[in-house]
Amino acid sequence: MAATAATPDGVLEPVFAAQRAAFAREMNPSLAVRRDRLDRLLALTSEHQGAIIAAVSSDFGHRSRHETEFADVFAVLSALRHTRRHVRRWMKTRRVATPPHLWPATSTVIRQPLGVVGVISPWNYPLQLALLPVAAALAAGNRVMLKPSELTPRFSALLREIVAVAFAPDEFAVCPGDVELGRAFSRLPFDHLFFTGSTAVGRQVALAAAENLTPVTLELGGKSPAIIDDDCDLPAAARRIAFAKLMNAGQTCVAPDYLLVPRVRTDAVISALRDAIAAMYPTFAANPDYTSIVNDRHYRRLARLVADAEVHGAKAVSLATATPDVDARQFPPTVLLGVDHEMTVMREEIFGPILPIVPYDSLGEAIAYVNAGPRPLALYWFGRDSAHRQRVLEQTLSGGVAINDACWQVAQENLPFGGVGASGMGAYHGERGFLTFSKEKAVFRQGRLNGVALFRPPYGRRFEVMIALLKRFF
Repeated sequence: MAATAATPDGVLEPVFAAQRAAFAREMNPSLAVRRDRLDRLLALTSEHQGAIIAAVSSDFGHRSRHETEFADVFAVLSALRHTRRHVRRWMKTRRVATPPHLWPATSTVIRQPLGVVGVISPWNYPLQLALLPVAAALAAGNRVMLKPSELTPRFSALLREIVAVAFAPDEFAVCPGDVELGRAFSRLPFDHLFFTGSTAVGRQVALAAAENLTPVTLELGGKSPAIIDDDCDLPAAARRIAFAKLMNAGQTCVAPDYLLVPRVRTDAVISALRDAIAAMYPTFAANPDYTSIVNDRHYRRLARLVADAEVHGAKAVSLATATPDVDARQFPPTVLLGVDHEMTVMREEIFGPILPIVPYDSLGEAIAYVNAGPRPLALYWFGRDSAHRQRVLEQTLSGGVAINDACWQVAQENLPFGGVGASGMGAYHGERGFLTFSKEKAVFRQGRLNGVALFRPPYGRRFEVMIALLKRFF
């Protein structure tokens, strides 16, 4: 059936067509144009931060104002300023070495925009995870269509409104909608499609994009481990793990998903976590610093994870100093002991304030446990022994690593951020994001006088002498 204005395709295709036509008219925007677009993103984020914070909190039921201000608003402003400072250098044509047998030719690499980029963003950090890839795509000179999450409808509506004032639809357009619109969005023949979300949905997005041979960047999640080594500063480690796990109530793709703990230190780790959490959250009932689970479905999902683990023999230990507000969907921070892979909590990404503890007897056993599962988005190691640290770095594979801390690697714009295997493909942040949305085009320029005629037919003694010389010296 042909698409009509009422169908998702009918809504999206005119915007896509307008952006493609606009890109054809301006295939390589100047530095001034790119900086102007970044400046407009900066201005709308700064000017509307109060409304953004309120909309996000309303969507969650309650979202800590300070967490939105820091992890969404500040993260975007900081990344935009970083991008604006460096975009001139990132745009420059680069000369690369040419081997002597090709002299006097020269070789360069031109970084060009791809065209029209699609971005599908999630609900957990709705501003940051929408505008960071958008900023990289605009800096690279592209047109952008953004599909924000349907689970944060108030924020998505606000973002569409403020973007429409600052940008023409053929520059940057926000396209909110339901799951069906999201499916139609992923089927558009973008020049690049960027998705942040779950591994399960990421597979569907990749399949849809494959129909058009659209290249994809998939920023997924997974089970990111934190390894407590024998000699770590346990109180400091507990404070850092508790912060990383409970920020946004655990609804963070790089939050520690489970702890690997020396068997003899299990009780000490629980005690240290309890002390660290009590210092940050003296109470949980209606605590403005403790974020709610985004909706009833996700709250029930977390409750089922704990119940399923207990049915299969795990012990749940609440670390809350007081009963959280169930009506406000404030889920209690909970440790699970005695877990195994029969339990759903050890097979799926948790995305909430539940922290299984897996005991180990040697570092080799902990490393083997990590490597037996899908590749994680992040890995955290806490300890002092440099040989142990190097062993963990060399013998595990993950999207990123933090040493003696957790989550902060994401805030470093000079580090690439991305997964590996089931936790994603591709990367962004800083220059890596610029490159994700650029084509590095190889340009070989031949000189008027050159020696390539020596390699043309008819082949004979001259050719054999030249090949012999090349094999010997090059």
